[in-house]
Amino acid sequence: MSAGTIAAVEGGEREAGWRDIAAVLGGRVLDGLRLIASAVRPLGWVLFGLAVSFWLVGALLGWQELIVAAMVLGIILVICAAFLIGRTAYDVSLDLARTRVVVGERAVGALTLANHGSRAILPSRVVMPVGAGRGEFTIQRLAPAQEAEELFTIPTQRRGVVKVGPVSVVRGDPLGVFERAHHRDEPVDLYVHPKTVLFGGQSLGFLRDLEGLPAADLSRDDVSFHTLLEYQPGDDLRHVHWRSTARTGVMMVRQFEETRRSHFVIGLSRSSGDYRSDDDLELAISVAGSIGLRALRDSQRVDMRVQGRELASGTGKQLLDSLAMVEESKPREGGIADLAGVLSANMPLASVVVLVCGTAVRAEDLRLACSRLPFGARALAVIVQSGLAQPELRKIGEADVVTVGALEQLPIALQRVLA
Repeated sequence: MSAGTIAAVEGGEREAGWRDIAAVLGGRVLDGLRLIASAVRPLGWVLFGLAVSFWLVGALLGWQELIVAAMVLGIILVICAAFLIGRTAYDVSLDLARTRVVVGERAVGALTLANHGSRAILPSRVVMPVGAGRGEFTIQRLAPAQEAEELFTIPTQRRGVVKVGPVSVVRGDPLGVFERAHHRDEPVDLYVHPKTVLFGGQSLGFLRDLEGLPAADLSRDDVSFHTLLEYQPGDDLRHVHWRSTARTGVMMVRQFEETRRSHFVIGLSRSSGDYRSDDDLELAISVAGSIGLRALRDSQRVDMRVQGRELASGTGKQLLDSLAMVEESKPREGGIADLAGVLSANMPLASVVVLVCGTAVRAEDLRLACSRLPFGARALAVIVQSGLAQPELRKIGEADVVTVGALEQLPIALQRVLA
């Protein structure tokens, strides 16, 4: 390789090295400018623009008044920027006494800020987002090893999951020209559960034996005895009823009713087209939650499904957490009849199926939904209509249909069904 070629290669490498250095420096400068720009509030940009405009116009036209005004604005900007100087290295702890409350209750929490450094921290403002809103706290000067605690309450007017945090420590000037925020701690999810009602006395009553719900189908081998039949080749000799055989002279065997494992299924419609108001949807969610909790207390396997997905319902906590996140579905996801078809396809061995919807469902759609339920399952439909004075009871085919106007009417309505 000639000397000229070597020099050219070395020159190219040096040029590439300088380009890399320039790119790194340019990136750091841009990051610094973004950091500075993020600390400027809208009022700051207005004052900065006025200062530059006054200076240029005053210099071009020779107006000393404008130049003086520009200098005054510049001094104001410098003084306001001085408020950003200082540490805000708090150790922040956000503690909610309960992360799960019932709608209407207040969630209580505490926000603790500690200065574990060796220097004092000047007064600052702490912002804590709560859902779509936010709470603000003014923290006074904290000396080293000093703590400040702020107690707060969060009202819960609607069911849902409220994100609390992350907490931000804000430093700024009194005029609101500059503001610097540092995020601390991690957000906490506050679950606002729907209201539910307890069932006193007897259980739901649909399942009366330990092994399961007897079906109309007969079997040669099960646990629910039905009758005696004459022995047929292939029958299990373990089921021979020897006393009847000795009395009749003919070998008799036991016949059984097939039983199903207790499987409680709840289909909750979240389609906006099935309800006349938002209150009806909330009432339906509360009804489904109350029935699901009762079934879980009866040690039954509970599955709950809405349009588009199955809800976690292995425990009462999981069930209520899932219901807290339920939102209205879009019309293309179907109504109660489509939901019943999904239940039948995915849970064909269900022993009890409860459908929950609103009065906007047409009678023919409700009838179609009941007809699509798994064969042999005990069917119950609960219709919600806010403001209804007394619960109503009727039949659609083999399904019991109950209409309730308030959550407190549900236990009474189910007692009538089971009577």
